[in-house]
Amino acid sequence: MKWFVLYTKPNFEIKVAQGIKALGINAYCPVYTQIKQYSDRKKKIEKPLLPSYVLVELSEKDRPKVFTIYGVVRYLFWLGKPAEVREEDIELLKSNLNGCYDDILISKLSKGKEYTISSGPLKGQTGKVLDILKNKLRLELSSLGILVTLTRGAA
Repeated sequence: MKWFVLYTKPNFEIKVAQGIKALGINAYCPVYTQIKQYSDRKKKIEKPLLPSYVLVELSEKDRPKVFTIYGVVRYLFWLGKPAEVREEDIELLKSNLNGCYDDILISKLSKGKEYTISSGPLKGQTGKVLDILKNKLRLELSSLGILVTLTRGAA
């Protein structure tokens, strides 16, 4: 059994994950809770951490089964093969995604310095500061091969 990455229609990630689970296949759609401010109320909503992606654990021969679910577009490929995700990375996501994901407070940083993320889904990841804007920080996480933008919390 391997973890593969499915590409879905926009805003269908959670529905696709539920449909795949109904087939008896292990699926994971990492989500975080965000507080949305409307004109008359605040509401907690769940948003996918990886927009348009769902992670599925299945064998190579069972890969075509997921296409019976509405919203599945295709598998994500890397170097001509279906992209696989390591079990350790899945466990890291699961262990770090609990509770609300709020803005991160950043203080005394400068361009080129190392910064370790203290909370949220990428907790514990260390990266190099690329840019510091008015209320945002761009961070290069070379261990994951990605760039992330962190929003400063209210001081």
